Amino acid sequence: MSVSSTVPRQAAHRRSLAPDLARGAMLLMIALAHAHMYLTGHETGFRGYDVEGGPLDLVVTGVQVTLVDGRAMPMFAALFGYGFVQLAAKQAGAWPRTRRLLRRRSRWLLVFGFCHAALLFFGDILAAYGLAGLLLAGVLRWRDRTLLVFASAWLVLHGTVIALTGVQIATHGGPADAMAAADPLSAVGARLAMWGILTPMYVVELLVPFLIGVWAARRRPLDEPHRYLALLRPTAVVGIGLAVAGGLTLALLDAQVWTGVPAAVAVPAYVLHGLTGLAGGVGYAALMGLVAQRAEAAPGPVVVAVAACGQRSLTCYLLQSVVFVAVFVPYAGGLGAELGTAAASGIAVVTWLATVVLADRLRRGGRTGPAERVLRRLTYGTPPRA
Repeated sequence: MSVSSTVPRQAAHRRSLAPDLARGAMLLMIALAHAHMYLTGHETGFRGYDVEGGPLDLVVTGVQVTLVDGRAMPMFAALFGYGFVQLAAKQAGAWPRTRRLLRRRSRWLLVFGFCHAALLFFGDILAAYGLAGLLLAGVLRWRDRTLLVFASAWLVLHGTVIALTGVQIATHGGPADAMAAADPLSAVGARLAMWGILTPMYVVELLVPFLIGVWAARRRPLDEPHRYLALLRPTAVVGIGLAVAGGLTLALLDAQVWTGVPAAVAVPAYVLHGLTGLAGGVGYAALMGLVAQRAEAAPGPVVVAVAACGQRSLTCYLLQSVVFVAVFVPYAGGLGAELGTAAASGIAVVTWLATVVLADRLRRGGRTGPAERVLRRLTYGTPPRA
């Protein structure tokens, strides 16, 4: 099968709003999901939240476990799969040339991820996407039926990995003090050790939404949302609804509303949370398509700024980690041992807002993000274009 039969060629028109808007909104969820991981000195629950916090901290924990944790990454993965198809569609050459370009870009994403983990954050997701791109470039030539059947079968492995992780947490406790190293050199080793364990697990977890993103991109619902309202509306309602329903039990556990629960109940709640997060991630992407459809004709300054952030998502994602290290880790700001979940989430929101403002200023100046410029140069071997 030729790639042209499965990858739609992009029409020459202005950049679509919905994919960038979705990526920009997703970065807020990423910031919220990551900030609390920098906190130290606390006992944690299944999702790494402090279970000894005050009432406001526990409320924030419950809200984020329900709406954010395990939902942001599937959204990211679905958008990555969608963008993978878009990138391939822009190439004029034959499939072997397109595949080489996709794999070259994926190799550099893997390098970016290694550097990100070594210098800033053990929970890096760039390397997982790079590894997935190296392994899965060929799926762009799969038929729709093959994509969906494989994704359905992979859910079994995905659920197994979540269950094994849940048993580990129920037995030994939640992840804690992953960013507690007191000096930069020992912190590098600690981050890379954790990153080496997490990256293969992330690849397993992202595969299903990635394949759904590939399948969806062939239909272009985020590029032409006005044509797909009948698909986007139920996807948003059902996907987000499943995520909320499936996340409530674990949210009650991590927020300490429901305590003393045996592993026989807690682990299935953790598995249900993870699996329904896949639906939530896709649902959030569909919701952004609906928002973009309403705003497409005359997008306001907020929509434009968030979309600018999404267009520069690599730069903004890395900047989040720079800020979090500067604020939280012991050898920098040191606030990770002083603040609770609510304060960390407040810092996450402020950080995201700052990146939105920065991205919009870059947009006004006609400039891409610096990380995007570097990745483009490394991928194409040519000077990047603004």
